[in-house]
Amino acid sequence: MQKIHQKIQDWYQNHGRLDLPWRMATDPYHIYLSEVMLQQTQVKTVLDRYYFPFLEKFPTLKALGEAPLDDVLKMWEGLGYYNRAKNLHKTATLVGELPNDINELIKLPGIGKNTAHAVATFAFNQPVPIMEANVKRILCRLHKLKIPNDKQLWDIAYGVVDKENPFDYNQAMMDIGATICLPKNPKCELCPLNDICKGQKEPTLYPTKKKRVVPTREQNILINVYDDTLLLTQRQGKFLHGLWGFESVDVPVCAAEYIGEVTHAYTHFKLICKVYVYYENSPEQMDYFNEEEIQKLAISKVDEKIVKLFLATM
Repeated sequence: MQKIHQKIQDWYQNHGRLDLPWRMATDPYHIYLSEVMLQQTQVKTVLDRYYFPFLEKFPTLKALGEAPLDDVLKMWEGLGYYNRAKNLHKTATLVGELPNDINELIKLPGIGKNTAHAVATFAFNQPVPIMEANVKRILCRLHKLKIPNDKQLWDIAYGVVDKENPFDYNQAMMDIGATICLPKNPKCELCPLNDICKGQKEPTLYPTKKKRVVPTREQNILINVYDDTLLLTQRQGKFLHGLWGFESVDVPVCAAEYIGEVTHAYTHFKLICKVYVYYENSPEQMDYFNEEEIQKLAISKVDEKIVKLFLATM
């Protein structure tokens, strides 16, 4: 593997994304934050809109832990998968600094096996592999694995990791997967791993892609209006927990006016919201907000769409 490791190192120095800010960071918190943000989110989105503003607002793990969760969720607004933000905040309330041991990292909220390995190797230069989607695809093609299990992949990953240069090796593997070993139309002729890849004749067969049917869910959303303010409540359920939003009802009240619908696509389902407006005379609840106040709340993208629909009908 020494020759292969050298080829990977050479490729990374010539073609890798060396200038990504979290790759130049030395603070484990900055690296940990990037790993959490990059889960289910493209690099460009994180880089352009979230990473730097978040660090400016919460420059240290201690500052993050001392901040109200509402403030954290507001900075995360639009990034989705809000459990990531809540777990990030919870971890910050539990530890002043991140441990460098994988087993200790995994004990922290929201840190799974791959994130623990990523923090260990990128923040503490430990000689361990990572296992994100691009790396999984590379390993499957190297060994012609159609439906691998996690243990199989981790065993392979530990067997091929460059223990002398784990940081560059793991970063290179992600970049190779992102730019060369693509799901469709991979550029095998440019890959530094083509000498040992068993699947390069038919790379798109590995791994087998599962056909996914995205279900559709429907909700009736009721906007309660009082004196040009709107009722929002802070969600307590698992879905979008902690964010402010509008009430979902089984049947809208008779006096409610239908104003249209909004749709929003999540990873696992598509949501269709039929939106109704009801004008209150004497509200029982106190959480009514005007447009300016709503902008300061942490709300989901779908609730933003509902606000826009309402304002467009006024």
